[in-house]
Amino acid sequence: MINSFCKYITLIIFLFAYNYGKSDQPNALQVLKKVEKKLVSSSMYAELNITIKRPRWTKNMTLNTWSKGSDYAAAYVSSPEKDKGTVYIKTTNNVYNYLPRIRKTVKLPATMLNQSWMGTDLSADDLVKLTRLANDYSAKIIGSQKVSGRDCYEIELLPKSSADVLWGKLLLYIDKIEYIQLKTVFYDEDISVVNTLVCSELKVFDGRKLASRLVMTPANKTGYQTTIVYSKIIFDKLIPDSFFSKENIAKIKP
Repeated sequence: MINSFCKYITLIIFLFAYNYGKSDQPNALQVLKKVEKKLVSSSMYAELNITIKRPRWTKNMTLNTWSKGSDYAAAYVSSPEKDKGTVYIKTTNNVYNYLPRIRKTVKLPATMLNQSWMGTDLSADDLVKLTRLANDYSAKIIGSQKVSGRDCYEIELLPKSSADVLWGKLLLYIDKIEYIQLKTVFYDEDISVVNTLVCSELKVFDGRKLASRLVMTPANKTGYQTTIVYSKIIFDKLIPDSFFSKENIAKIKP
């Protein structure tokens, strides 16, 4: 009788510990929500440096950028000198480019959102839609892996049938402590690797700890790489919608 009672108590303790461990482990959606919470804001202003590497040349650019939700974005080129004053804006589905040397505004095709952003290995949609993963993809945790020496959740994302996205699959590696996206592998519709984005050098920007260095490397282009380093980020800065208008594009400056 005593032995049976002891076994019963042992079983209860085991089940409690097992269920406690399960509930303590977040699911993929919870992890994504925590990641997005660090990135989502009413608006964002950033100062950054971009280095584009190609087999025969390297280009450095300094940019000031503004964004508001997923519909509005602007980028002002501060350097190199020959490109200084060039402005790009996205307002809903329209994209415009202002060329200061000839004082002309050009409307770019909407397909530019899915193409190379300012000659880099990222598209405009890559930058904007990284904050909408939970809405556009079904996610599940498939394992764990170390990235940059930090323990990460390995999360597989497959696009929802209703989502307007470019990628056939994404693999995300999310830091288990800070919930920062440290690595993303992009797959095309045939589930072949296209790009790998690695994030590092965690810093605090406007009270939020984020990766300050992003490196995008294409899978099948030897010698191609884009590095983005953020020096300043301000969240929830008041920016009117009219700031991103075609009429205002020539006035956009840091």
